[in-house]
Amino acid sequence: MQNGSLQTERLQESLLSVKLGVNIDHVAQVRQARKGMVPDPILAAQIAEKGGADAITVHLREDRRHIQDKDVQFLRKIIKTKLNLEMACAEEMVSFACKLKPEDVCLVPEKREELTTEGGLDVVSHKGKIEKTILRLKKAGISVSLFIDPEVEQIESAKEIGADCVELHTGLYANAKNNLREKIEYRKLVQAGAFARECGLILNAGHGLDYENVTQVAKIFQMHELNIGFSIVARAIFIGMEQAVKEMKALIVG
Repeated sequence: MQNGSLQTERLQESLLSVKLGVNIDHVAQVRQARKGMVPDPILAAQIAEKGGADAITVHLREDRRHIQDKDVQFLRKIIKTKLNLEMACAEEMVSFACKLKPEDVCLVPEKREELTTEGGLDVVSHKGKIEKTILRLKKAGISVSLFIDPEVEQIESAKEIGADCVELHTGLYANAKNNLREKIEYRKLVQAGAFARECGLILNAGHGLDYENVTQVAKIFQMHELNIGFSIVARAIFIGMEQAVKEMKALIVG
């Protein structure tokens, strides 16, 4: 699909309702704690789809701390929605993605010592490398998103090097310690979202979103997709994955 038609199609989708990508990394993280077979992230993905997930998101890390290559390969074959593969801008990962051909790839920063992704990708400082990666992925027919902080310079650079989408990092908003800081960070997201749309980029967001803070982000004009993992998996422990996804989907669509 050509870049322009992809953006038009997803813009039309965003006008109908915000999409929910369910990240199943933490299911795999529990499995890897015992290096066993359960809980099965593949089954979790299927149940999430039953609950209304519009996409399944996985982060294949270089250290393979949770999601494994075989998980991604199996998901590509069996899920009925679409696969969003988060990965570092590294040769091993790019080659893997070009062979797998998921519908979406989201390029993210990655540090071995971090618990989860901290901050957005610095597109401004690494334009050359990221642009080459984008070209390779798009040549393989993959839509490319960049996980970035809500900053004008990062969005401008994402547009310049050919990204299809930006996924705004919502961590500072989600982790705000008081109402004033939350309002300041939310305003940054709104302003960054408006600028991304002016640039013709598809607008996604994620990181730290939960059942208490997600509604405001879903209300940002022409928001296309929210990618949420930890809070859904945590709630699923008590009420099951299908119901946890249904409740989150109701919040973002409503």
